[in-house]
Amino acid sequence: MQFLKSLYIHNTFFRYIAFLAACFVISYWVPMLYPIAWLLTFVLLALFLFDLYLLYTSGNCIDAERSLPNKLSNSDLNPVKIKFTSKYPFKVHLSLIDELPVQFQKRDFEHRTSLSKNEKVEFEYSVRPVDRGEYLFGNLILFASSFLKIIKRKYVFQKDQMVPVYPSIVQMQQYDFLAFSNNLTQFGLKKIRRIGHTQEFEQIKEYVQGDDFRTINWKATAKNINLMVNQYQDEKSQPIFSIIDTGRVMKMPFNGLKLLDYAINSTLAFSNVALKRNDKTGMIAFSKNIETYVPAVQKITHLNTILEQLYNIDTDFTDADFGLLYAHIKRKVTHRSLLLLYTNFEHISALRRQLPFLLAIAKKHVLVVIFFENTELEELIAQDAEDLQTIYHKTIAEKFSLEKRLMQKELQQYGIQTILTKPENLTINTINKYLEIKARGML
Repeated sequence: MQFLKSLYIHNTFFRYIAFLAACFVISYWVPMLYPIAWLLTFVLLALFLFDLYLLYTSGNCIDAERSLPNKLSNSDLNPVKIKFTSKYPFKVHLSLIDELPVQFQKRDFEHRTSLSKNEKVEFEYSVRPVDRGEYLFGNLILFASSFLKIIKRKYVFQKDQMVPVYPSIVQMQQYDFLAFSNNLTQFGLKKIRRIGHTQEFEQIKEYVQGDDFRTINWKATAKNINLMVNQYQDEKSQPIFSIIDTGRVMKMPFNGLKLLDYAINSTLAFSNVALKRNDKTGMIAFSKNIETYVPAVQKITHLNTILEQLYNIDTDFTDADFGLLYAHIKRKVTHRSLLLLYTNFEHISALRRQLPFLLAIAKKHVLVVIFFENTELEELIAQDAEDLQTIYHKTIAEKFSLEKRLMQKELQQYGIQTILTKPENLTINTINKYLEIKARGML
């Protein structure tokens, strides 16, 4: 029974059958072809049995192994490696079918290759998940055929491999390197001109050209021949919270990824940078209720706590309660902190409904409201208007785009920091704003 389950007929065999059928049909008018048709039939039967012998008498001669990462990174290309080994004493042709998780909605995955005697081959492909959660890889199926290509033998390996998809670990590692290198402009990160200095003293050093005259330490200078200046460093251990709105406004997808997942990926990358710069980092997720609260902690191991909490965050279709958020911050966040609020406003009226709560939060903390440009509207605006309907659509799109910029200006008028960004540039712009606030000593 197991033998029959693994036996498949190759497409080439059906071509042979069609050819034989044609020979028998023609032999009706040309009788001399009749014995030739029967001879070809016996030859095909012999080849079928010989192919069967080649593929089955040596036992299990194909080994395959699928290698998956412990965690997949959301919105990034993740490598999947498959290793083949052939123990057949002849060259074998392989057809690989990997049963990908249902989330990818891909049912036509196939890879073809061939292996010589005792040859080992490694094949790699990439998958890009756009949702967090558990992904189930099904069977790894191989069909082996000999040079005759009459039958195929089916091999099945590694059924049901489960792997979790976490927020973008790749993006976190990428900006972990960039934030502490001299190549900050490579991905749009700007160097911020320091207007003043913070009040955390580091050391007294000898004056060099370019130092601020206002930092000259006259007492130390009196004891030395050369001018001495005080050197300051950025204040550390400052509490910073990433606040994620998980309401319905964050359900909107761009390039297959929800705004919520853009915010989650940004939170992870930014938290890693802030912790490496010795600041305290925490997180709040809210909608109709406060769903997640992680207090601000300075330990680098705290990033694992944030990662696990981000993994479980999901959005729903309820409206976010900013009044509840204000009450929670007033009760839990007692020290002046930097609050990065990831949300979205499509209409200025929606912003004005929440503005009193935002102003109340900004009285005690440095609040940065982060919301998103609608990139699809920008594409519509860039199109040429060729008819009345297109003109109408462009006008409406320009109105919505203008409202976004008006919302940004209105928040800035009240002293609230803002980031209006394209979803794909969210992480870059968030780190930029953090570096700017630290450089200006605003916290």
